Amino acid sequence: MTTPGPAPDPHGELPIDGDNAGAARPVHLAWSSILLVLVGGSMGTAAREGLSLAIPSVGGIPVAILAINIVGALFLGALLEALARRGPDLGRRRALRLLLGTGFAGGFTTYSALAVDSGLLLTGGDLVVGVLYAIGTVVVGALATVAGIALGAARHRRAVTR
Repeated sequence: MTTPGPAPDPHGELPIDGDNAGAARPVHLAWSSILLVLVGGSMGTAAREGLSLAIPSVGGIPVAILAINIVGALFLGALLEALARRGPDLGRRRALRLLLGTGFAGGFTTYSALAVDSGLLLTGGDLVVGVLYAIGTVVVGALATVAGIALGAARHRRAVTR
């Protein structure tokens, strides 16, 4: 009787990261990538905390968190569009995406606070405000992302025509 070999890799047909082919660690597990996300996330979280402490709620609505999530969505849309239009996600572009996109924007924006704040508004007796805050943040955030993408594309077009 023969011993069965290793189980087939269920992900064997996934594409390999071009600049990481043959490397011992996938790029998302490389210490340099983890460090970039850590530094960016720390800066983004500190910025969010500072703003949320500096901007008071208005009528029980946490406007700081609302503004943070919308500005973060706009920033992330513009950043990723600008980086995508500059070519493959290699080298400096990858480092910027990890530091500013995954790290800073990921730490700056906070959908967990959105969920908690929405829950507090909903259970605090103002169902309409809670629903409008929750849905409005997501819808306006999506529109801000689209606006950021449009800004990134327009900036690229201006740079190409110069």
